[in-house]
Amino acid sequence: MKDSNVYYVGGNKGGVGKSLFAFALVDYLLERGQNVLLVDTDTDNPDVYKAHASLGLPTLQCRMNSLDDADGWTDLLDTVQEYSDHAVVINAAARTKTSTTSYGEIMKSALEEMGRDLVVFWIINRHRDSVELLHSFMEAFPETTIHVCRNLYFGEANRFDIYNNSRAKTAIEQRGMTLNFPAVANRVADWLYSKRCSIQKALDEMPFGTKAETQRWRRACAVVLDAALGVNHGC
Repeated sequence: MKDSNVYYVGGNKGGVGKSLFAFALVDYLLERGQNVLLVDTDTDNPDVYKAHASLGLPTLQCRMNSLDDADGWTDLLDTVQEYSDHAVVINAAARTKTSTTSYGEIMKSALEEMGRDLVVFWIINRHRDSVELLHSFMEAFPETTIHVCRNLYFGEANRFDIYNNSRAKTAIEQRGMTLNFPAVANRVADWLYSKRCSIQKALDEMPFGTKAETQRWRRACAVVLDAALGVNHGC
């Protein structure tokens, strides 16, 4: 079945794992035969774009698109409309908080007109500002399905006390889910970032032990994404 969702990978805070989650999400969709449009809005450090743009896959299109102003949001919507048969993965830059607040409603309305659903994966660490920034995003995108992803690189799920005991968690779970983004060995993340290499390509080049860890993590990510996207392999 064709996936026409627009997936926004956010967090509005640097270093929480947004890009790594985007790597995993693009890989997940491609492995399931979807056409994918990747839009990297971190134009200062477009690791996700550079890791995937050189693959030359017929099912993958890659773009860089700043969201610093109205023109950037207009360009994004034009691109999404152009690739109407692609699932869209937007890797959001940490600096987009102000513009998201200003233009979020415009984007939501435009996607509704296109008949496309917006699904947000919001990546958090254990710090208070991750939750505070989530509140701001929820105000800009009311009634949007948001899945909060506790990045387990920063500790076990029960250690995310600020989020776990917040009103935001209660509100999120009325429409979306609280997910646990699996931690991966540093050597895997270092390989993906330093070589700017997609997961698919990395598996062809990695040493045996690093490849084994990547495959374990890849399977763990698939379980999380299956749950979020309602995939039932028994059907």
